[in-house]
Amino acid sequence: MDITTFLWFDSDAEAAGRRYAELIPDSEVTGITRHPNGDAFVVSLEIGGHSVTLMNGGPGHPQTDAASLQLIVDGQAEVDRLWDALLADGGTPGQCGWLADRWGVNWQVVPAGLPELVSGADPVKSSAAAATMLTMRKLELAPIQDAYDRA
Repeated sequence: MDITTFLWFDSDAEAAGRRYAELIPDSEVTGITRHPNGDAFVVSLEIGGHSVTLMNGGPGHPQTDAASLQLIVDGQAEVDRLWDALLADGGTPGQCGWLADRWGVNWQVVPAGLPELVSGADPVKSSAAAATMLTMRKLELAPIQDAYDRA
C-alpha cells in the first residue's frame, strides 16, 4: 500500500509544487495533469521521498493548521533557510516551528535531535526542553539543548 498526502489548492498547485521541489532537498515534480486549456489540474511531486499530490480544485476548501507537513532537518542553518524560504512572499509564522506558507499550507520545520530532547527518558530534562521550545516561533536547537542539559 502507498500513502500519498493530498492537498487542495484554489489555483496555484503548479507554482507551489515547483517551489517546494526547488526548496526542499531530494524533491521534484514528477508529473502534471493539465486541463484541455493547459492549466494545471493535478501536480504530483516527491518531497524528500514522500509522495504529495496537489490539486487545483477551486475555492471553498482552505488549508488548515490541523494538518501540516513536518520537515526534520539537519543543522540550524537548514532550519533557518527553510523557515525563511517558506515564509517568503506572504507566509505566516506560528509557534513551535509551525508556519503557513503563502498558499496556506502548514509546515513544521524541526531541527534533528529535537524530538529526542522533548520526549526523552528523563521527564525533568524533557519538560525543561519542551518549556523552552514553547517560547519559540522558529525552532533553535541550541537553547533547547541548553535547557535540557541544565535541568
